[in-house]
Amino acid sequence: MQLKFRHFCIILSLIFTFSLIVAIASLFIVPSPSEIIDSMRSAEMIYSLKLTLITSSISTVIVIFTAIPMSYALSRYSFWGKSIVKSIIDLPMAFPELVLGLALLLLFGKTAIGSALSYVGINIVFTKLGIVVAQVFTALPFATRIAYTTFESINPRYELVSRTLGYGEFETFKNVTLPLAKDGILASTIITFARCVGAFGAVLILAGGSYMNTEVLPVTLYLNISYGNIGMAITSGIVLIIVSFIAIYAFEKLEGAKNVSKNRKPEHRFRRVQT
Repeated sequence: MQLKFRHFCIILSLIFTFSLIVAIASLFIVPSPSEIIDSMRSAEMIYSLKLTLITSSISTVIVIFTAIPMSYALSRYSFWGKSIVKSIIDLPMAFPELVLGLALLLLFGKTAIGSALSYVGINIVFTKLGIVVAQVFTALPFATRIAYTTFESINPRYELVSRTLGYGEFETFKNVTLPLAKDGILASTIITFARCVGAFGAVLILAGGSYMNTEVLPVTLYLNISYGNIGMAITSGIVLIIVSFIAIYAFEKLEGAKNVSKNRKPEHRFRRVQT
């Protein structure tokens, strides 16, 4: 019975993997190579790719510098409403991006916050800044979750030892905790960037899908499917898949390296940090 169950699990995994490979491969097989090359050289694709890389890079930096202190606070400190804060931070992962985009549109639209920002010249709705805001709110829960898990895996004893040696709270965080968490933070950065690149629903609602203005790669795919330009849509999908594959591959490599490093003695790692 156990053998049959093992075979069932393996066969099910292989069937799903094969189906996914065939589906992804169809993106590369259906269009002709010349059609893909022409689409890649088009002004729209170049603009979309540049805008995607720029906004995703900016959003990733904002997300990581926000997620690190947030996740550290949730991991190390006790405060009133901590469980509620954790639930609310994770909430965007549970509902569709379109709902998040609608909420952001209402928040930065004709409200006191939106009016105040517009008064000082900061316009978020239907602008490139809106792309960054949507990407940040989309990716932040994922980055915070990965960083939180990383900090939870670090024994607080090393931080206590650091404090007894004369380090302050911030010095301990900078010189002990961050070096021990570097692999997890790097993994969080990779996943954040991939999530920002692939953000669609929130970006479409908040920043709009205007042609060669707020047009990032997922919006390019959506617009060209709407126009019936299948070649351009498929090319956008191929680029998104390549970016996602690189991100996931890098993440898996980091996870493998992290598991290997766990076999080392923690005291040795701590002494390296101290020196």
